[in-house]
Order: sequence, then C-alpha cells, then structure tokens
Amino acid sequence: MNTFMLRHRVPVLTAFILVALWGVFTVSSPDTFLYGRIYISFMSTIPFTAMLAFALTLLIIAREIDMSFPAVVALGGFVFSAIFQATQSPLLALGGAIAAGLVCGILNGILVVYFRIPSIIATIGTQFFLGGLTTVLADGLALSIPQVRDSWIHTLMVGRIAEVVPAQVLWALLMVFLLWLLLSHHVFGDNVNFIGDNPTAARMMGVPVERTRLLLFMLMGAMSALVGVFVSLEMSSWWPNQGQGYMLLVFASVFIGGTSVLGGRGTLMGTLFGACIIGILEAGIISAGLAGFWTRLIYGVTILVSLMIHSMLLKQHMGSWRRLLFNKV
Repeated sequence: MNTFMLRHRVPVLTAFILVALWGVFTVSSPDTFLYGRIYISFMSTIPFTAMLAFALTLLIIAREIDMSFPAVVALGGFVFSAIFQATQSPLLALGGAIAAGLVCGILNGILVVYFRIPSIIATIGTQFFLGGLTTVLADGLALSIPQVRDSWIHTLMVGRIAEVVPAQVLWALLMVFLLWLLLSHHVFGDNVNFIGDNPTAARMMGVPVERTRLLLFMLMGAMSALVGVFVSLEMSSWWPNQGQGYMLLVFASVFIGGTSVLGGRGTLMGTLFGACIIGILEAGIISAGLAGFWTRLIYGVTILVSLMIHSMLLKQHMGSWRRLLFNKV
C-alpha cells in the first residue's frame, strides 16, 4: 500500500481534493448535491473539458504547450456542421472535422518543430489565425443542425444510455484509457517522458524528438476538433466562439491534476480528477449561495493551492531519494 501511494501520490492527492470539495458542497447545498440531476449535468459537460485536457497533458509533459485549441474546437465544430448541412452525411462530416483538426495540429507542429518558434508564441498566433478563419468562413453566423438528433452519430456520441447516462462519459473514459496505455506501456509514451525530462539527452539517445512533438500537436488538433463535434452534437448547433470557454478550464484541469508546468511529469488520472474538480466548482459555488463572479476567484485559489501542494510533495519525494542515495554511498 505504501508503495502504491508513493507511486501514485499525485492522482491520489487530486482525488482527495475532489472528494473533500464534494463533501463541502454536499454539506452546504444538500438540495443540489444529494440528487441525481446535477450529476447528469456534470456527465454531459465535464467530458469535453477532460478530453481536451488529456491531449494537452501529453504536450505539456513533452515541454510544449498549445494555446490554439479553443479555435480548433470552433473550426472542428464548424466543419462538421457545414458538411452535415450540405450532405446530410454524419460520417463525411466527422471525417472532415477530424481532418481539419489534424491539419491545424500539423500547422502548429511545423511552426514549433521546423521553424523553431516557441510553442506558446506559435500557438497564440494560430489561435488568432484559426479563430479569424472560422469566423470568415461562417460569415460570423451560427449554424443550426436540429436534424442531427435523428442520426446514428448523435446516438453514438452524445446519446443517453438507458435514457440517463450521457454517452460522452464513456468516450472520455475510453480516451483516457487508450492514452494511458500509450503513455505508460508504449515506446511513444517513453519518448514523451524522455523528451520532457531532457530533450537534448533524448535526441542524443536516438529518440525521434521532432517527430514525437509533431505527432503530439496532431493529437491535440484532432482531439480539439473532435470535441467541437461533440459540442455541436450535444447542442445541435454551432456558434463562432464555440471553444472560447475552455481555455481556463482545460489548463486548470491539467495543472490541478499535478502535471508539471516545466514538463517531464504528469498523470492522466490526475488530469481526469482535475477536470472533475473544475467541473463541479461553479455549480458548488452558486449552490452555496455565492454570486457567479466568485467563480474565477475560487478557480484561482484552487489552482494555486493545488500547485503548492504538488510542489511540496515533489520536493519531499526528491529529498527522500537524495537521502536514500546518500545512505547507500
């Protein structure tokens, strides 16, 4: 048990924070948190934030960052909605959206990997470019696709299982499982962690650093476009600023989940619990009787406290390793 807790201390701590917050909200707002309706609402919205956060976690572990994903969410949703309106083909619309996301990821990857532009600068630029491109293509107008509710893709991706559980929950769990396998049990995941620890050493050891980073940006682009499809299906519509609300939520989920801002360390389960924390905060704050403008303040406090706790745990862990090595010597 001690070994398990030591190896998985970050996701365990994040899970403890989640349970503690849930307990506080349940005590302060039992009329809300002791009934199932609020959890159905959580299950319909949190998976979108979580899926974006999973892909971003891998990027940050590799010492990269993507600020453009909100614009890619909007572009993916637009491509899906426009193609579906024109062809009534869900499969063609889904393929077009994912292809658009991959192209956005390739664009980011080329700017970062081959033009050597720092990822935060490159992706801020592509955020404005892609956001403007989407608005121009849509002529600034929203798209309504109510007929998609009668299609198989709506049932498959955002339908209600047993008329209760939103299907996107299962998709999010499937994605975190597959990415966990990739990160923990595949050579690609070893490359990601190696690059995050020391990219120079990784390159000297023969790790394909440039190709791995490009693939990570492509994964982020594809995931962002896919989330745009999920949101469009859930709402049966698309609007030009569809992805803009996710920036703070996704970064908060990643860092509350224990992923290091310096790269080289992060867990997908921690990110999952972080997304759940962020997802329940706003409802808990409002249910407790506080005004909505308290939300960002409490988001900030939660993020800062989580980062400080994770930092102290990391220093303590490093200190225990140093003592162990010293005793052996």
